[in-house]
Amino acid sequence: MWAMSKRTWLTISCRLGLTAAVLGIAWLQGVSVSAQTPPSAKEKSLETSVPVAAPGEKAWAILRDGIKDKSADKRALAVRALGLLSGNVEAENSAISALEDKNASVRTAAAAALGSMHAEHAKIALENVLEDPEPAVVLAAANSLLLLHDSLGYDIYFAVLTDERRADKGLIKGQLDTLKNKKQMAKLGFEEGIGFIPFAGMGYEAFKTVTKNDSSPLRAAAAKQLAHDPDPATAKALVAATKDKKWQVRAAALEAIAQRDDRSLLREIAPALDDEKDVVRFTAAACVAHLSELPSKNDPAKPAKP
Repeated sequence: MWAMSKRTWLTISCRLGLTAAVLGIAWLQGVSVSAQTPPSAKEKSLETSVPVAAPGEKAWAILRDGIKDKSADKRALAVRALGLLSGNVEAENSAISALEDKNASVRTAAAAALGSMHAEHAKIALENVLEDPEPAVVLAAANSLLLLHDSLGYDIYFAVLTDERRADKGLIKGQLDTLKNKKQMAKLGFEEGIGFIPFAGMGYEAFKTVTKNDSSPLRAAAAKQLAHDPDPATAKALVAATKDKKWQVRAAALEAIAQRDDRSLLREIAPALDDEKDVVRFTAAACVAHLSELPSKNDPAKPAKP
């Protein structure tokens, strides 16, 4: 075996070298081909196989998930956000459905959202909510009804201001006990009321001086909401409120009276000009000045100045 001729060894060596060369070239070609060949469908990223949702679709997916979430807090937040979608049928229907949620905070959010989106078709649903056992839900519905030009909302604010319901109305019923509870009303004012009652016009001073058991912010807001209620009983209630123990309520009542443009109330509110609280006294002065410039209903129209 070891006695191979030199020629045989040379032949074997050449063949081995040629084989190695061929293998090397094949390997290099494979690398080159793999570098230039585009990846297969399997190797592509998931972005190509799972299309990216449009922003609008993603937004609605978030809202729908939020409305159905197990957490009541999340449901309430999602439902309240629907108020931004005015004129949207799905948003309106979702909010109306949420009026029947087992959680009061969600029902409150739904009632407020329907007013914000000006859902005219939701009036009947909101009127039914006025019988809700939770006052916070009732107040939200009342405010939304006023936004929708439904006068039934006035009945609720009348009860908040006067601690009694109108004789000819069957609303509120058992809720009236809660509305008379000062601590509960204060809780509503600070925890729930700011979201759907116009407190902003009262100014920071109104909140800085109230105590945790004080319902005056909520009652003051109710007085403001009654500014355009045509019921004569409301006018009497507002005049009585100008003598309230709380200055926030007195000031709000005077502001509401000024907006009613009823000159016949001048004599009854005149005592407020001597109120010890500056803000009340100034509001009274502005109210009296405004009403004094209005023509009396019993007097003939004044001739126009040349």
